[in-house]
Amino acid sequence: MQEILLREKKIDRNKEHFWTIGLANNNQILYIELISLGGTSKTIVEPMQVFRVGVLKGAVKMLLVHNHPSGDLIPSEQDKDITDRLLQVGIILDIQVIDYLIISEKSFTSFLDIGLLDILKKSNKYVPAFELEARIRKEAEALGEERGKYIRNVEIAKELKKKGLGDQVIAEVTGLSIGEVEELD
Repeated sequence: MQEILLREKKIDRNKEHFWTIGLANNNQILYIELISLGGTSKTIVEPMQVFRVGVLKGAVKMLLVHNHPSGDLIPSEQDKDITDRLLQVGIILDIQVIDYLIISEKSFTSFLDIGLLDILKKSNKYVPAFELEARIRKEAEALGEERGKYIRNVEIAKELKKKGLGDQVIAEVTGLSIGEVEELD
């Protein structure tokens, strides 16, 4: 990307650019597309524009690349926010965003390398409501199952105590702690 930026013979190098690189399953580059050419301090990026070519070309992975003409490679809040949003759109479209790079003429910052991509993947800010609801429902079901298993194990432990088995054996059989078994008296 730096070569592409440098080959522009200084035309528009002082403006922010936003590219996407679409990849196949084997990481073969399918395309490199300039999505937006902005001003000196920002560029406007819409998810539809970012993913349009990827959908048409059948990309399954995507790299997002954006330059900072100032040379400052520290991610801005806008960089983090758009990455968060694009990660969620990628999930919906089944196109995995594998990194977001901020480049200058001399260096780059990788959100993946600095751990920011993983942090943003955990964000719920742009997760659609139906997806959040499904996640919550699944977690509630898992908690319900866990609680049900615990109650079942307590009932089994009570029956084993009635039959005279020792607390240690009951704890091993049911998975309850010795303290929990002792409290059943």
